[in-house]
Amino acid sequence: MLVCFGGRIQTPTRTNSLYSILKSLPSETPNASKTLMAAPGTQLKSKRPTCPSCSKPASLCICIRIRNPGLQNKVNITILQHSLERKHALNSARIARVGLQNVTLSTVSDVKFDAKFMIHLFDPGHDSGSGQDGEKSSDFYQVMDDKADEFDASHVTKGSKEPVITCSVGKYGIVTNISIGNVWMPHVQWKRRLSFDKILASKVAVDDLAKGFVVKKLQRRRVDGSEELEEVEEFEVAVPPGSVLLFPSKNALDVDGLKAMDFEAKNLIVLDGTWSKARRMYCENPWLRFLPHLKLDLDRLSLYSEVRQQPKAGYLSTIESIVYALEEIGDYPEGLDNLLGVFESMVGDQRRFRNERLSKLSSA
Repeated sequence: MLVCFGGRIQTPTRTNSLYSILKSLPSETPNASKTLMAAPGTQLKSKRPTCPSCSKPASLCICIRIRNPGLQNKVNITILQHSLERKHALNSARIARVGLQNVTLSTVSDVKFDAKFMIHLFDPGHDSGSGQDGEKSSDFYQVMDDKADEFDASHVTKGSKEPVITCSVGKYGIVTNISIGNVWMPHVQWKRRLSFDKILASKVAVDDLAKGFVVKKLQRRRVDGSEELEEVEEFEVAVPPGSVLLFPSKNALDVDGLKAMDFEAKNLIVLDGTWSKARRMYCENPWLRFLPHLKLDLDRLSLYSEVRQQPKAGYLSTIESIVYALEEIGDYPEGLDNLLGVFESMVGDQRRFRNERLSKLSSA
């Protein structure tokens, strides 16, 4: 993933909740450039044996390079991986999956026709206020108890009768339809047209989402190349309390900003793809706006800058972003630096292959 972390931001004035921060998060302007998407169900055939753990060719397996696989990271990592990134030779998310214990990964593809999102609250039995917007709602920054860490999507399917948000999204994040459940009707102020900004303006809605939610994405795709479309489930992602998105939006906070407001990061969501792919994923998944955004203050070259285009300093690979974010947050299990060494060896493999190709061309 190429993620820009350059440039220091100002730490916001200390408040008692993240409500005002989430409310101020801007709507990102969609990028109109097109991104190619692999055909659903298409898998590249390989004549070489591959490792079942890292999916690399056996001769380039990274598992044996990781000294201590399954490091116990306290902050869970949720990776949203672009569908075109999975087969890339420099896909560093595979290092995180082998090297860290608490990692989940969901594949995300570009919206070609339209997608439907349904959001269910984690705790369907919660109290959503007593009639006045903001009354009886918990402090957004309140640290959840230990039980909240055991996030199980089955709790939602058993207890939640209706989603609190249902919306349809077109290409590049154009929201074509959005509705809310009855539980929020008295608290979200809207008349003619509902929008994510109006949901973010409701403290009750923001506080409810802070307690955790599950988002399901359905996408329409063509059936066997015909004109007929079918709706398929692309992913179902659990977003537990304490989730933060690693993405350098305009109003993103640095780690010190989160700490100043007593926000404890428990789940780090990372977008895995080139910068243009990550930006499109962000635009086409508007539910990400419900999360506080984290921005790292880094100004360094990526380890892969020699073999893969890096727009400028501060655009890092996925594994670099994860390691540096965990270090900043304070979750630094022994052996974490080794994961960067493994990624450097992957880059070395690509550099060697490139030099071999150039050598063959020059001698031909």
